[in-house]
Amino acid sequence: MDMKDLLEKNNLLRPGKIGDIAGGTIVGAGQSTIYIDLGPIGTGIIFGKEFYQAKTELKKMQIGDKVFSKIVDLENEDGYIELSLSEAGKEIGWDKLRKIKENDEIIKIKIIGANKGGLIAEIESIQGFLPVSQLAPEHYPRVEGADKTKILQKLQQLIGNDLEVKIFDVNPQEEKLIFSEKATDTEKLKEILKNYKMDDVVEGEITGVVDFGAFMKFGDLEGLIHISELDWQLIENPSEIVKVGEKVKAKIIEITGDGRVSLSLKALKKDPWVGIEEKYKKGDEIKGEVTKFNIFGAFVEIGPKIQGLCHISEFGTKAKMEESLQIGKNYKFQILQIDPAEHRMTLKLI
Repeated sequence: MDMKDLLEKNNLLRPGKIGDIAGGTIVGAGQSTIYIDLGPIGTGIIFGKEFYQAKTELKKMQIGDKVFSKIVDLENEDGYIELSLSEAGKEIGWDKLRKIKENDEIIKIKIIGANKGGLIAEIESIQGFLPVSQLAPEHYPRVEGADKTKILQKLQQLIGNDLEVKIFDVNPQEEKLIFSEKATDTEKLKEILKNYKMDDVVEGEITGVVDFGAFMKFGDLEGLIHISELDWQLIENPSEIVKVGEKVKAKIIEITGDGRVSLSLKALKKDPWVGIEEKYKKGDEIKGEVTKFNIFGAFVEIGPKIQGLCHISEFGTKAKMEESLQIGKNYKFQILQIDPAEHRMTLKLI
């Protein structure tokens, strides 16, 4: 933003008011004081707290330099207009950032810090945040078990790096500035994705395993295989099914508008529930092994990759359920309901 833009924005052809950004020329300096000629408005002064807040920047300036400052008082006891250089810098910075977002520009930021939620960067003397969810695939922390300490360690390795990002959200009133690294690849990804369509089978390599699934790289793309798409059986830990570096085939089950690809391994495996109604029927008595407890009840394996649920209402409370059953042990159950299409079987302890 140049001098003309700021003058027009703040309407400084009239007498200034508190909060206006004023453009002027440095005409003098004293001990911890700077004097600025503001033209028709009058003479401004930066001193005291405002001087020390902008001391580093003011050291680089000389008489005759043009500066922008913010009016904080129209007339002090000595008749000067009191100014703030640091506040003006922030306001100008926010204006630049708004314009960058409006123009959908890609900018470069330096990472200065990290926390468990993402990365901290600074631009135009304003701090912003790059959430983990907005990182590009190559920088996403692939940590097995989603260990927060290990995630932080991965993120800290990016401190000092320059990253190309777009501004995801900018709100000066809330002092909120959010970046997105993955948004910079959206157009490129859309072009690459023209070579793929739903139900395509692709071959690639597992690049990361996390608690909610696994990442798979194929060609120039990387997709997510959600934990529910790794296999037909219930999975506690994705690393039980796939390992980093393993070569696998997967089916594309979703391509979103922003270039995200969802993949499935189980779509290429035989569905164990197909034809199950020929083997099991409502009212049948069967044997099964208790594999897991949760708030809904007990999961029971009655055959390879076939599990039913003995609902908690059969016991009354979770404590009573855990008194009646033990994980790893076999018990007799009766089938109350079976729905092969929904992969659902409800059981009752006999």
